[in-house]
Amino acid sequence: MKVDDRGVAYPVGADDTGGIAESAGAERVRQSILIILGTRPGERIMRPDFGCELHSLAFAPNTPATANLARHYVEFALARWEPRIEVTGVDVGNDLLAAALAINVTYRVRGTRDELSLVLPFPLEQPA
Repeated sequence: MKVDDRGVAYPVGADDTGGIAESAGAERVRQSILIILGTRPGERIMRPDFGCELHSLAFAPNTPATANLARHYVEFALARWEPRIEVTGVDVGNDLLAAALAINVTYRVRGTRDELSLVLPFPLEQPA
């Protein structure tokens, strides 16, 4: 699979010439990961199974069980929807003061040796 494909940037915006901004390469893959993790299954009419179940944890307690579920949901969604990457790790940390999870995805774009990472904060309800 070619990683140098170009496409519309996420989030959608204008470039310097007033046209639609594009992205390519590793940045395009990173944006794809954000789209996958930010989409709830059922949101897309033509592809209702696309996305990640992470949002089902939005009001879950900030516990190790919730962190383990988040890790599972992220690993499953990326394995299913982003064939251009090999996920080398998903670490989920509990931030009790912020009532949030810090999700750190480490991955390698297939065909390269570069290991990249993406940190996604995910808010939860306040601990009881």
